[in-house]
Amino acid sequence: MKKILLPTDFSDNSWNAIKYALQLFKEETCTFYLLNTYTPIVYHVEYVMVSPSQFGLADAIRESSIKGLDTIEKQIKETFNNPKHSFKKRASFNTLILEIKELVEEKGIDYVIMGTKGATGAKEVLFGSNTVQVFKHVKCPVLAVPDEFEFEAPKDILFPTDYEINYQDKQIKPIVEIAKLFTSRINVLHVSYGTDLLDEQEQNKAKLETYFKKVAHLFHEVSKQDITDAITNFQQKARINLLIMINNKHSFFENLFFKSTINQIGFHLKIPFLVIPSDKKNKIEI
Repeated sequence: MKKILLPTDFSDNSWNAIKYALQLFKEETCTFYLLNTYTPIVYHVEYVMVSPSQFGLADAIRESSIKGLDTIEKQIKETFNNPKHSFKKRASFNTLILEIKELVEEKGIDYVIMGTKGATGAKEVLFGSNTVQVFKHVKCPVLAVPDEFEFEAPKDILFPTDYEINYQDKQIKPIVEIAKLFTSRINVLHVSYGTDLLDEQEQNKAKLETYFKKVAHLFHEVSKQDITDAITNFQQKARINLLIMINNKHSFFENLFFKSTINQIGFHLKIPFLVIPSDKKNKIEI
């Protein structure tokens, strides 16, 4: 049984991500955890120094959170009514990142699926600080769904890599799982800068080919492009439905996201983006 965490702030954006998750795993037996975190918007001196319950503030916010989760669950059952899916709700006085980390550990979550907000007037997705922090700190595959993206089966998956990762079962399992669910083709994309692959990279590439032997896959080489440009250009040439990257230390992924001097990273992305951590402990059979 899959365990999938669905954070929600009750926005259209988060509802869109929930709809995507339910359709992506419609044939799988799943428990979905609906999560809403809350903190008081304003901290008065009295609120800090005296118990919040005396003001009724915490109770009111918690009640609103629980009511919102009940509404979401009802909406899901009215819209999808899938007997393979069950739901659990969690309203938590905590920050989003801490609560997600705790739940992933406590429940053995397989995927976190959340929405991302498109930039106003631009054809790009801005990964805000919350999304980037989830990518960085949560040891579980995280799927970010662009605002207003309508579900389409991920028949063509784009997997950019520099072949500098000694691929492990735990990293490849989610890619193969999704590919098998939808009879997808995996497009492995490597950006070359004019030099041959090192022996270690060749070994990693061969290992990747072994992992993908039971699913359709193609290896692609492009020359002297920035990785974000390479991804954007590939999307324009092929109808890619899902982008997958491994967040590995010292890889181009880390350079792309975590060494930026700004908090929000503009990325020309119109499709869901699955980020796989490099060190999640996971029992696997492929």
